[in-house]
Amino acid sequence: MEHQADERSDIKILIVDDDRKLCRLVADYLDPMGYDVDAAHNGIQGLDMILSGDYQAVILDVMMPGMDGLEVLKRVRQASDVPILMLTARGEETDRIVGLEMGADDYLPKTFSSRELLARLRAVTRRHARAGHRVASQTADRRLAFGDLGINPDARLATLEGVDLDLTPIEYDLLVCLAGAPGRVLSRDQLLDAVAGRNYEVFDRSVDVHISSLRRKLNDNPRAPRFIKTIRTAGYMFIAGEDEP
Repeated sequence: MEHQADERSDIKILIVDDDRKLCRLVADYLDPMGYDVDAAHNGIQGLDMILSGDYQAVILDVMMPGMDGLEVLKRVRQASDVPILMLTARGEETDRIVGLEMGADDYLPKTFSSRELLARLRAVTRRHARAGHRVASQTADRRLAFGDLGINPDARLATLEGVDLDLTPIEYDLLVCLAGAPGRVLSRDQLLDAVAGRNYEVFDRSVDVHISSLRRKLNDNPRAPRFIKTIRTAGYMFIAGEDEP
């Protein structure tokens, strides 16, 4: 395979997987393209490296002895919004849903091809790089308030009844996007594009998982919503302050 000079990205990434052969294969594939690849072979080591390093993306295996990938993900999300691509041995839907709800950016089954891995890495890093700029530009110098729900874009903080909400970066950006356009129906593609600026096909339906988790944290009943209303076949609409049931 030829590697063009303009493909070099100098992105520093970490792969956390107890399969040392897989780690070497990933590094061998990505290194010639300008990716700086580090590896950790257990969850504890991986967590320490993620939190102490300056990584622009993490490839994280779900199934590891001791501290598994989901526990690593949970602890990382308490301190960092670094893009995380989960690896699942079986590609089961349960693993995907749990990982997405906990703040993973995307996932791959371990039968992935090298090209797919590269495409998804590029997707999550570009989304992460653009998300802050896009959301900030939409809400610059504006604090949003809807009854007992408050959003402070400068602090990237949302509160409900005066209590800070523990939102993942994607949940927060979805909330800001929806709240910035009350009464307007936003499709799944529009939401993903607004908060992520994605350029690759990355599980459009995953937005439903993030919206579901966001609703739980807002104590928002989808059957009688206060904040986020599902518009069948169309998408979602923020209704706080609108004349919606």
